Amino acid sequence: MTSTAPENPRNRADALPKSWIPSEVEAELYERWVAAGYFTADASSDKPPYSIVLPPPNVTGSLHMGHALDHTLMDSLTRRKRMQGYEVLWLPGMDHAGIATQSIVEKQLAVDGKAKEDFGRELFIDKVWDWKRESGGAIQGQMRRLGDGVDWSRDRFTMDEGLSRAVQTIFKRLYEAGLIYRAERLVNWSPVLKTGISDLEVDYKDVEGELVSLRYGSLNDDEPHVIVATTRVETMLGDTAVAVHPDDERYKNLIGTTLYHPITGRQIPIVADDYVDPEFGSGAVKITPAHDPNDFEIGLRHGLPMPTIMDEAGKIAGTGTEFDGMDRFEARLKIRERLESEGRVVGRKFPYPHSVGHSERSGEPIEPRLSMQWWVKVDPLAKAAGDAIRNGDTVIHPASQEPRWFAWVDNMHDWCISRQLWWGHRIPIWYGPEGEVVCVGPDEQAPEGYVQDPDVLDTWFSSGLWPFSTMGWPDATPDLAKFYPTSVLVTAYDILFFWVARMMMFGTFIAEEMPGPVPFRDLFLHGLIRDEFGRKMSKSKGNGIDPLAWIDEYGADATRFTLARGALPGGDLSVGTPHVTAARSFVTKLFNASKFALMNGAVTGELPARDTLTDTDRWILDRLDEVRAEVDSAFDRYEFGKACEALYHFAWDELCDWYLELAKVQFAESEERAASTRIVLGTVLDAVLRLLHPTIPFVTESLWQALTEGAAGESIVIAAWPRATGIATDTVAAQRISDLQKLVTEIRRFRSDQGLTDKQKVAATLIGIGDAGLSGQLAEISTLARLTDAGADFAATASLEVRLAGGMVTVEIDTSGTVDLDAERRRLEKDLAAAQKELAGTAGKLGNEAFLAKAPDEVVAKIRARQEVAESEVTRIGARLEEIERMAGNK
Repeated sequence: MTSTAPENPRNRADALPKSWIPSEVEAELYERWVAAGYFTADASSDKPPYSIVLPPPNVTGSLHMGHALDHTLMDSLTRRKRMQGYEVLWLPGMDHAGIATQSIVEKQLAVDGKAKEDFGRELFIDKVWDWKRESGGAIQGQMRRLGDGVDWSRDRFTMDEGLSRAVQTIFKRLYEAGLIYRAERLVNWSPVLKTGISDLEVDYKDVEGELVSLRYGSLNDDEPHVIVATTRVETMLGDTAVAVHPDDERYKNLIGTTLYHPITGRQIPIVADDYVDPEFGSGAVKITPAHDPNDFEIGLRHGLPMPTIMDEAGKIAGTGTEFDGMDRFEARLKIRERLESEGRVVGRKFPYPHSVGHSERSGEPIEPRLSMQWWVKVDPLAKAAGDAIRNGDTVIHPASQEPRWFAWVDNMHDWCISRQLWWGHRIPIWYGPEGEVVCVGPDEQAPEGYVQDPDVLDTWFSSGLWPFSTMGWPDATPDLAKFYPTSVLVTAYDILFFWVARMMMFGTFIAEEMPGPVPFRDLFLHGLIRDEFGRKMSKSKGNGIDPLAWIDEYGADATRFTLARGALPGGDLSVGTPHVTAARSFVTKLFNASKFALMNGAVTGELPARDTLTDTDRWILDRLDEVRAEVDSAFDRYEFGKACEALYHFAWDELCDWYLELAKVQFAESEERAASTRIVLGTVLDAVLRLLHPTIPFVTESLWQALTEGAAGESIVIAAWPRATGIATDTVAAQRISDLQKLVTEIRRFRSDQGLTDKQKVAATLIGIGDAGLSGQLAEISTLARLTDAGADFAATASLEVRLAGGMVTVEIDTSGTVDLDAERRRLEKDLAAAQKELAGTAGKLGNEAFLAKAPDEVVAKIRARQEVAESEVTRIGARLEEIERMAGNK
């Protein structure tokens, strides 16, 4: 048996701070890891590859709880794989965030009374780059505080030259394949930003609007007319039809006829369409094809005119009415007032609560608007993305999310990829003087005299290339050859369709020239973070949590452990102060227990022969093996919560609460036994620290350095991941320790019932201990249960029977002289009064027929359970009082 125990075992414990203060340690440790190159990947390595690309946060963004969860899980995966011997690439970067970034710079210019048009496109873009260099990317410093082990040498930005080249390349290939086209379609329009925006950039809010019922056609009840209702009266200026259900008997005679439009004077047709719900309202619907998505589809089906009645700023335009030039909301009021004066408003409902889409960036209600835009024809791309899941090229975790994936990709609409902005990847289409159109690739020049399309691409277009553009595509690079396809994509299920589907479509489109058919092998979808009461976090509720505030107060390890412990595939997780406080307590417990172990000489080294180990030692080593297997299985299934739970309970409940206490007894035996125990304790602690390192990297690094003193390597970051020992579990030792734990727990409870304090020792006899197979554990049982040998004058005052696997053990104790009978009587009488009060209260409720008739079943069940507990307490305390009286009489 060899040992690396120092002459003075306290020296290594003294190297640790008195207490764990994260803010004094974390930043220095992180910079040491980066400087050592632990996170820098080597594409020429012969190790098996493992790669993750970080979902690029916006350059304008700050670390929020969603980021913190994503990053914690990705960091846990990559740290574990690095320890398992993989060549790991976790590639970071940021998204240029077209709308958000342009808005920030425009607001800065507005302070000086300037607009982007005062500078022109090129100079304005220079100003955006200046802002990015000076103020952008604050989130990267926050990532360091969280402990992200990313490869900073490969940091990418979606507007970098290399990524821009990838964007131009894929655009031209799609264009030449007939998969990109230009057409006039309905989009989400932001009148403030003056651009189309994606569905993800629309927030739906409940507002109190007004539902106005209008009369179209004749004002004479005997002549053709219909009643329609709308919350957007101004859109009637763009109405080109009224639709009814083809089977609605009320309107069958009007289908195919026309009605007088009360503002424009046009005659508009009545069309029959199955979309209309005859049971809703009047059963007739006004159709504004250029300003409503459902109306647009009806307009296409019936070949209706589609006049746009608003300009880019949301003002009425081109209608030829007195409302031209008015803001849409002003026009809403003025049109309604005119119609009222003409007797055409037949009903008003206010307030009328309904959901309205608002621009996430600028806050105003969005306007569905017909606009000339660039589109991706998604049918063949979406089919390939769906087939990649069906064929198993990419596996979704959990599998329960697959139906959502197929529901989306199998029914995807063409994708609007153009934005009316200046900041972003400019669409590489050029127009000639005679109307010629040419798509210009990255290594090509537009013909002289041609003018480039003014629009830029949707941010999701460039981020959709992220898994391969960041590795150098379209060039064949060592990084692509080594690390593509990536191993897993980690993201929340709520952006499954907006970002993940785009990456899959692009990755499968270029699959023939890539090292693999898909951009990622696994797709892990976690849930959303909610507050401790299960509510969605929002600014309006004021229940959001700043992860940086948690890091400041509780440390990065506690923050990470809180998030990882709640993370299971597909499920939402609730977090709050109680959760992070518990995580901090766990980190503190681990620190204090490790420091105690070091003070007692815990070391790493070759384990003694197994047959020389105690039952206690074999039990903890076998449990370590079992827990390691649980953790590996959970990590492989992306069940982070299960891995954390297994380690939490092993470290706290078994290692700290039991083995450390049992080890104290072994330390007091012979020096040979103490030396053996130190190695077992060091071995278990070493493995626990390694298993916990992916989730709580900072405290584990500090403790591991103190434990190993460099003997096992320079950093736990690159230490080997624990492996199975291959040794069969000693079931006999496991049963003995299980019996020991049960017996000690029952004796401790018994002592408490007798009024003994935790520190008081009491004389006892253990009858049947040998027959139960625990004679070898007698010293441990006596120490942990605070028992002393029965002397010559021993007289049992109380006894307890405990049934163990090996047989019955009877515990007799002599409390004479150890219990203040008067004080104990007063305490018990107080407890008895409380139990009787509870019993009376529950009996009163359960005897109240009126209460029982109204109370939910679960409430009644809880009251019955409380009644049973109260009855049990009354019985127990009464028996104890009788025993006190007997003891007083004997005395």
